[in-house]
Amino acid sequence: MMPDAHQTQRHRHITRSLLLAAGGLFLTAAALAVVKPSAPPEPIFQARQTLDLPPMGGSLHQSAPYIASTRIRRGDTVSDLLHRLGVDEDGLLTFLTHEESARSIYKLYPGRTVQAALDNQGNMVWLRYAHTPGSTAKSGIESAWLEIRPDGQGKFTAQERTVAAVQETRVAEAEITSSLFGAADDAHLPDSITLEMVDILGSRIDFLKDLRKGDRFRIVYDAYMHDGEEVGAGRIRALEFINKGKTYSAVWFQGSHDRGGYYDFSGASLKGAFLRTAIKFTRISSRFGMRMHPIHKKWTGHKGVDYAAQSGTPIHATADGTIEFIGQQNGYGNVIILKNFGKYSTLYAHQSRFAKGLKKGDRVQQGQLIGYVGQTGWATGPHLHYEFRINNQPVDPLAADLPVTRPLDNGDQKAFQTLVARYQPQMQMLARLQDSRIQIAER
Repeated sequence: MMPDAHQTQRHRHITRSLLLAAGGLFLTAAALAVVKPSAPPEPIFQARQTLDLPPMGGSLHQSAPYIASTRIRRGDTVSDLLHRLGVDEDGLLTFLTHEESARSIYKLYPGRTVQAALDNQGNMVWLRYAHTPGSTAKSGIESAWLEIRPDGQGKFTAQERTVAAVQETRVAEAEITSSLFGAADDAHLPDSITLEMVDILGSRIDFLKDLRKGDRFRIVYDAYMHDGEEVGAGRIRALEFINKGKTYSAVWFQGSHDRGGYYDFSGASLKGAFLRTAIKFTRISSRFGMRMHPIHKKWTGHKGVDYAAQSGTPIHATADGTIEFIGQQNGYGNVIILKNFGKYSTLYAHQSRFAKGLKKGDRVQQGQLIGYVGQTGWATGPHLHYEFRINNQPVDPLAADLPVTRPLDNGDQKAFQTLVARYQPQMQMLARLQDSRIQIAER
């Protein structure tokens, strides 16, 4: 039985709640909603026929195959799918049941597509199951499917096929009338792009509290296409979000010395220049300032903050930077010193070991794994000693006025402005389209 609209919407709601939790956004789809949206069920069966026209003056001897397509529904069997497609081949179901190379057709994923090509006599030309419409491979996004063909002697062959999806740049715009996800559905945006939009602008917009009916967004993103269908989504390239009348912008930019990040159209980074802590789920065991040294038993200045954690706890760089020192150094034990930008540097001491492959001169990105908690050097227990330095002088990282954003390097300014100039006309075109829709709706 075909699922009704309520079941479809409930499935989407559950799926999106899981995605939000897995992404660490601590939101729910309901929290992003003003009114719960409704969406019509997708068609489960389509058919088409492609005709090859003969040359002028010729005759049409044989038409192209008739293509039938159906979407898998929850509870479907292979027999159900063949029946809906109009495929009635002697021995086919037995072949699919017993043939090892055709086993993937018994992993039926609701929502994915099965197609059949039939000739003008109703005989099957091929049967295709797109079981992996968009998977990540070294070369990018691939589409994989199982193809079954008759061998002309009353038997069949099964073969797995893959093809690289084609990357395209897509644009979308929408106005929020009921919820963010409802607007994204109207714009045919994948959920992954919607979640990335929330992540990018999360430091500027409180998506839990600040969304209003009438808010708008305009977006440029990468999509991967196969056979006319979108099979995967890539990165957001540019974005504008109008919230309560204020426009927030974002563009992906990779400078000459980093791995890339999001900036607003004026060039300000959308992520904080420094994270407050280098390890998660920890407690402070010793603060910056004077203290009784646990080993030397005398009062001395403590130049950093100690974070108690179990040995092996991952340590992450609090900011982009270049490894200035990596190795053993006096009481620090295994230590990494990062030269961040301008007058700032950071130190991570007492590590049990470093992340594999790191060496002096390497560039690391904010949040990148650089090592693991230990108790090497002068340490009475496993912990991270973290120092934040300005002009090589340690300051209290818990009290310091940390830079809000990292500015673009001078050499990258021109390239950044060129990139923004490329996307601004697209945003202006989408804005005009939105305005036209609003004017039509108000008539």
